[in-house]
Amino acid sequence: MKRFRHTTSPETSVGIDISPLIDVVFLLLIFFIVTTVFVNETGIEISKPRAASSDDLDRQSILIAITSEGRVWQGGREIGMDGVRPVVAALIGETPDTPVIIRADASTPTQSTVSVIDSAKLAGATSVSLATEK
Repeated sequence: MKRFRHTTSPETSVGIDISPLIDVVFLLLIFFIVTTVFVNETGIEISKPRAASSDDLDRQSILIAITSEGRVWQGGREIGMDGVRPVVAALIGETPDTPVIIRADASTPTQSTVSVIDSAKLAGATSVSLATEK
């Protein structure tokens, strides 16, 4: 019986073809980029009040921030108290069930918060919430 010896010469090297792996990685990258939902921040840092009954919202929403001085921000720009109604009306558009979330600073005057809530509701928002920390 003849035995064969398996030898490899230095000229014949075995390599791994990683082209399919690169294709799969690019497909996954495209999938994650397309399915990512970007959250529009208000543009300023505030100290939210605490509440034991706070819940997380998982839908797209309109974020409005009120500073401790009563200045109103949305999307990284200051819109002022008079700008809340037209901005919310423009962002809601055809879907009035888009929630409006107000991120008021803990030391914001109550009148400022109430004015923003009222302006958002007059603009057509059906759901207006206050952002808090647990």
